[in-house]
Amino acid sequence: MTFKISNQPIRINFHFFFKWFTACCTIGFVVGSICAFFLFSLNWVTSYRETHSWIIYGLPLAGLIIALCYQRWGTPSSKGNNLLIEEYLHPQRRIPLVMAPLVLFGTLLTHLFGGSAGREGTAVQIGGAVSDQLNRWFNFDKTERRILISIGITAGFAAVFGTPLAGTVFGLEVLLIGKKRYFGILPCLITAYMANLSCQLWNIPHTHYPIHESIPALSLSNIGFSLVAGILFGAIAWLFTFTGDFFNAQFKKIKSPLLRPVIGGIIIVITVVLLKSTKYIGLGIPMIQEAFNAPSDNYDFLLKLVLTTFTLSAGFKGGEVTPLFFIGATFGSALSTIIPLPLGLLAAMGFVAVFSGATNTPLACIIMGYELFGFQPVVFIAIACIAAFLFSGKKGIYIAQKGGIKEKLYRKLNL
Repeated sequence: MTFKISNQPIRINFHFFFKWFTACCTIGFVVGSICAFFLFSLNWVTSYRETHSWIIYGLPLAGLIIALCYQRWGTPSSKGNNLLIEEYLHPQRRIPLVMAPLVLFGTLLTHLFGGSAGREGTAVQIGGAVSDQLNRWFNFDKTERRILISIGITAGFAAVFGTPLAGTVFGLEVLLIGKKRYFGILPCLITAYMANLSCQLWNIPHTHYPIHESIPALSLSNIGFSLVAGILFGAIAWLFTFTGDFFNAQFKKIKSPLLRPVIGGIIIVITVVLLKSTKYIGLGIPMIQEAFNAPSDNYDFLLKLVLTTFTLSAGFKGGEVTPLFFIGATFGSALSTIIPLPLGLLAAMGFVAVFSGATNTPLACIIMGYELFGFQPVVFIAIACIAAFLFSGKKGIYIAQKGGIKEKLYRKLNL
């Protein structure tokens, strides 16, 4: 159909619009509904584990079952989020649909038996696997397929955290550092809000983390304190990546992939027994909430960091983001004893800034800070996120990420 405005013809391709609107709404609703089921199931397995603490002794067996499932049905899917990034950068074949049930089952099993992991990776992989299936019915070209992968990632992120704006940007930013694909922003935005709405329709609540103190004025000294905190958050993000790489290298020395989670599970069980506490396994949401109310112990963030990187390196499933929230919030909370900023503000800054440094997604994290904590602390959060991004090392937790301003900066500095 063609319209004329000031004698200039404007052509509207309704078939193109209908195709993408249908794709966005379908992916948003389906992925949002699956994420609602995932969050409900995750709450159930967490509650069961907390009331039946003996179940953690079955973690090695759970690891063996997960490894057997991936060996039998999901060898390409074992790359996780990196597979989505690889297919975005160098499209070769459709992301296998089996990735969705495999990662869903593996994550629930990991949490049920006491592994330390998150949920973002699961939601993002479900979104990417589901969205790429539309290639079966629509004729998407190479560029359109990249948008398709972006909106799948967006849908999973937005639904699982209840942050559609951050999900929109994350789905674009995580795929190529520093180079936003703005032509995909509208479909990502539509999909993010549809996924979030779909999850809400199933009455699945999201966790809130209120800042109880008033936000201080934006003085020169407070900006300086925020910058120092951001640099420290970047160092913690680097430590997370380094520790994950270290444990990955150690587990690769075990020739049999079936033995890796078994041995890892045994070590995690022994560690939990020695600690005489289960507060560092699972998502750790109660500890995150407590970090906003009272200063965390100086070692809380470190124990969670080690347990999470060890769990995921051993072959258990889940995401890194909620553990990164835990690490950042508890570290920020502990910093309140030496940095003269409000405890809740430092916890909020750490919550998103460590995530920013580890995933190389500062813009998405700033927006997430706004969605979770409101407008007042957003400048402090932005300073921390950007500083953490710049000071977290050359790479992040997603090894398939390529390019961008950060890589150029580190190359110029010969780092």
